[in-house]
Amino acid sequence: MWFSDAKIILADRIIENGALRIENGVIAEITESVGQPSGFTVFPGFIDMHGDMIELELEPRPKVDFPMEVAVGHLDVRLAAAGVTTAYAGVSFSRSAIDGERRSFEHTSAIIRALKDNIQALRVDHRIHARFDMTYTDAIAALEDLLVAGAVDLVSVMDHTPGQGQYRNIEKLISYRMRGGKSEDEACAEIQTRMDNAVPVEQLLENLHNVSRLCKAYGVAMASHDDDTVQKANLMADIGAVISEFPVTMEAAQLAKERGLMIAMGAPNAMRGQSYSGNLSAREAHAAGLLHILAADYHPAAILPAIRALSETDMDGLVGAVRLASKNPAKALGLNDRGEIATGKRADLAVVDAADRVVQTFGAGKIIFSNGSGPETAEQPAVAAVV
Repeated sequence: MWFSDAKIILADRIIENGALRIENGVIAEITESVGQPSGFTVFPGFIDMHGDMIELELEPRPKVDFPMEVAVGHLDVRLAAAGVTTAYAGVSFSRSAIDGERRSFEHTSAIIRALKDNIQALRVDHRIHARFDMTYTDAIAALEDLLVAGAVDLVSVMDHTPGQGQYRNIEKLISYRMRGGKSEDEACAEIQTRMDNAVPVEQLLENLHNVSRLCKAYGVAMASHDDDTVQKANLMADIGAVISEFPVTMEAAQLAKERGLMIAMGAPNAMRGQSYSGNLSAREAHAAGLLHILAADYHPAAILPAIRALSETDMDGLVGAVRLASKNPAKALGLNDRGEIATGKRADLAVVDAADRVVQTFGAGKIIFSNGSGPETAEQPAVAAVV
């Protein structure tokens, strides 16, 4: 099958009018085209290494539980329609969760196993990203069981105790809690209780080293989350993290890069030009050379407009911005068979029209999304020269 007369975004350059051939789910040939340009652009399928959407799909309102097949099926369509072909579903283990509730280790473990059971029937290549609260000592055993079962593909470690990390600014955290309907007194009391019940540093370090040991033993990549200081970024590098997710300060991001970590930030942040929580701007990090990966975070449709926004300032233009959602996350996560439009790679593609809408998405050469207006395919193209 051939795509012809389209702009093709390669990892190092753009073919303004090209064609590519798909055979047995992989890209078999890339050529220049001599036909009239169609107005369509072919991007590599986007790889989302951090998406928090599944928990909201499963519980769209507090205590309103949706069936797994409904929640996962809807998220699958949303991702494909955004051009995402590989997605790491973020599911969390949280110490503050009550047994059986969202983010408790019983509930999260059940979600992970159910996701794995449903994955084969889905369009997008779904992976599991276990978000581990480093204060949650009791969940380590559950995490180990899941790693033994091969049910987890990425682990990130975080500490959401108020006063540090993402929530280092207590006043902003109080305002955020109040937007959820709490009074100022209620928000202050809740936050103070969490600070009073903080886990001792010695226990945090022991938990971190245990999670690191498990990740290394089972060959699963580990990411840090919300690094806010040079000291924390150094610690995460020391224990083997390969990705720094959503660093809170420029100093932490700079140190993480110097230590060899790839830095991931949210596409909504980059699209909007600011963090919703008032932390480091993805655009500022990008301008400083401190952004390697764009993640959907909470909205997969933000990936394409974020790429467009960052392409305006990227030293490699659109090509460099596209790598943030394709080749770079593939490299960080060890996905050697995808992440770019190149011969021999999986035919994971996002086809975009002149209005910048994703009109078709291909996963391993098969259409996994179409709005009915994508380019035509053919058995033979009109070509000029193989590139």
